[in-house]
Amino acid sequence: MSTASSDTATDSAVPGEQEARPWRVRRLALPAGVRPYLAPLILYGVLKLVGLTVFAFLLEAAGDYRKKEPRFGGGAHWWDVLSTWDGWWYLQVAEKGYDPRPLERLDPGGLFTVKQNSVAFFPLYPGLIRGVSEVTGLGLFGSGILVSVVASFVAAAGIYAVISLLAGARAGTIAAGLWAVAPGAGVEWAVYSESLFVAIAAWCCYCVMKRRWVAAGLLAFVAGLNRPTSAALIGAVGLAALVTLARRESRREHGVAGPVYAMVAAPLGLLTYVAWVGLSMGDLTAYFTLQREGWAHYFDFGAYTLDVLGNTAVGHHNYLFAFSVPDLLAVQLVLALPFLIALMLRKKPPLVLVAYTLASIVTVLGTQQMFGNTPRYLLPCFPLLLAPAAAMSRLKLPSLVVFFSTAALASGWYAHYVMFELGIP
Repeated sequence: MSTASSDTATDSAVPGEQEARPWRVRRLALPAGVRPYLAPLILYGVLKLVGLTVFAFLLEAAGDYRKKEPRFGGGAHWWDVLSTWDGWWYLQVAEKGYDPRPLERLDPGGLFTVKQNSVAFFPLYPGLIRGVSEVTGLGLFGSGILVSVVASFVAAAGIYAVISLLAGARAGTIAAGLWAVAPGAGVEWAVYSESLFVAIAAWCCYCVMKRRWVAAGLLAFVAGLNRPTSAALIGAVGLAALVTLARRESRREHGVAGPVYAMVAAPLGLLTYVAWVGLSMGDLTAYFTLQREGWAHYFDFGAYTLDVLGNTAVGHHNYLFAFSVPDLLAVQLVLALPFLIALMLRKKPPLVLVAYTLASIVTVLGTQQMFGNTPRYLLPCFPLLLAPAAAMSRLKLPSLVVFFSTAALASGWYAHYVMFELGIP
C-alpha cells in the first residue's frame, strides 16, 4: 500500500508530468488493491513461460514422448504430456464422474492387490475442469490447463501476500518468483491439482494471519475437497484457532465465535469426502485401503524415505519406484530441508505457517510414495521460501536478473523434463 501511495504522490507532484510519462496514467487506472500484485505476477508468469518453453524444446529434441502411451507420458503433441499420469485420472473424473463400486481384489503376487479407482482423486479440481468446460466451451484438456494456470497466479499472489506481510514487498515478489522455479514446479501448469491447492492454502494462511477466521475456515473446508494432504492445513488452522481461544487477550480482541467456526468448518470437506467414499464402497476405510493397495501409498513413519536415502548413498536402487535422476534430485532437496526449516524458524513466522509447513513435511517424508516426486509433494510448503526470499531481497537488480534467468532456463529440465519424462509425476 505504501508503494501505491508513493506512486500517487509522485504523479500529482508535477502537473505536466502525466503528459511526459503516459504509462503513469495506465498504472493509476489499476485498483489500488491490485497494483502491489502486478510485479510478482509478471515475474511469476515470465519465469513459467521460460521454463515451459525449455521443457517443450527438450521434449521435441528427445522425441521419447511419441513412443509412450497417451495415458503414461505420451501423446501426439508435446503438450499432451501435461495431461498424462494423474492428469489422465482427473480428466476421467471430469468427463465421467465417479464409479465408487466396492473394492475389487486382484490376483495375488503383484505390487497392487486392489483395482485402482478414480475416487482416489478428490473432486474439487476435476469439478472445476468440468464447470469451466461447460461455461467456456473448451475441451476438458484446455479447461484443465486453464484452471491450473489461473490457480497458479492466485497461488503466486497468495505467496506474495503472506511473505510480504513478514518480510516486505520485495521479498514477497521474490518468493513468488522462487515458487515458479522451485523443484516440482512443472506441475503448476499441468493437469494437476497442486496449483489449486497452494492457492487455497496460501490465502487460508493469510486469512489466519489477519484473523479473518470465517474466511480461513471456509478455505480450509474447500481445501479438504481438493487433496488428502489438506489435513496439514486443516490441523494448522485448528491449532491457530485453539491457541487464540486459549489466550485471554486474543479472545477479547478477536472474540470466540470466529475461531470456533474455523475449527469446526475446516475439517468438514475432507471428512465428508472420505466418508462418502467409504459409504459408497461399502467400507468406511475404503479410501485408505485403495491408496495402500491400489497405489502403494501409505504412511510408514519414514521407513521408505530412509530406505531410499540409504540406497542412494551407496549407489543402489533396491527400493520401490526407483528412478535414478528424479530420486537423486529429491535426495538433495530432502538433505536441504533441515537447513531451510531452521532458516524459516529463525524468522519467527506465525504459528499457522510453522504448523502447516512442518506437518506437510512430516506427511511427505513419512509416507511411502514415489520418492522422485518429493519435490512435487513439497511444492505446497511455500513458507520455506520466507528466509531465502528475505535474504535475496537485499540483492541488487542485476544479480536478481542473472539468478532468475538461469533458474528459469534450468527449471525447464529439473522441474519439468526430469519429472514428466525421467520419472512418473
